[in-house]
Amino acid sequence: MHAPFPSPRPDGPDRLSEFLHGARDTAPLLLGAAPFGLIFGALAAASPLGLGGAMAMSALVFAGSAQFIALSLLGAGASGLVVVFTTLVVNLRHLLYAASLQPQMARLPQRWRVLLAFWLTDETYAAVHHRYARDDAAPFKHWYTAGSGAAMYGNWLGWTAAGAVLGQASPALTHLGLEFALVATFVGIVVPLLRQRPSLAVALTAAAVALLARDLPYKLGLLLAALAGVAVGVVLDARSAAADAGEAP
Repeated sequence: MHAPFPSPRPDGPDRLSEFLHGARDTAPLLLGAAPFGLIFGALAAASPLGLGGAMAMSALVFAGSAQFIALSLLGAGASGLVVVFTTLVVNLRHLLYAASLQPQMARLPQRWRVLLAFWLTDETYAAVHHRYARDDAAPFKHWYTAGSGAAMYGNWLGWTAAGAVLGQASPALTHLGLEFALVATFVGIVVPLLRQRPSLAVALTAAAVALLARDLPYKLGLLLAALAGVAVGVVLDARSAAADAGEAP
């Protein structure tokens, strides 16, 4: 049985404010995801999926990298089981996201947890991480997450549709190198967070592992990089805690 939601604080943001702030703070990331939506829409519409299939996949799957891989596997004649397993491996990083957000989400009703889990993307996690890092005891932070997720969801559907239409008019759309925009966006998100040595060590470890394991299939290098970064963070956090305990009177 879930605990009731706390009453809003007089000086805290209400539900609508949190929702709008989540959408607003995610706005810069919408531009980064736009090229991927365009390219996916163009590729999917030109495949046997067609426009309807492209829109259905974006609406029901809502996972950019997994959608690209599924589209490639389906084009190669892979079985449904292979497609499901491969996309599951690609998206295992979301387990790490969910684990880090679990303390804040555990009190929510199941309907909220299901919705926010479906809307959880790399971009939304980046935005929500900043919001939950502010210890202001606001009772409606999950509405911030919903605002971010809704903005990303609508953005992905819109650019998928645009890509499907424009791709039919201009087949060269998929060869413009637009996917670099998302990389640049995430660099802008991560760099300001690297203010302390542990954070820098985690980032450098993950980057090194990702580079060394870049040739592994199914994007396993990204999963290994994330696990390596988490391991380094846990070790450094334990050392810091031990040092603080040793200095305590």
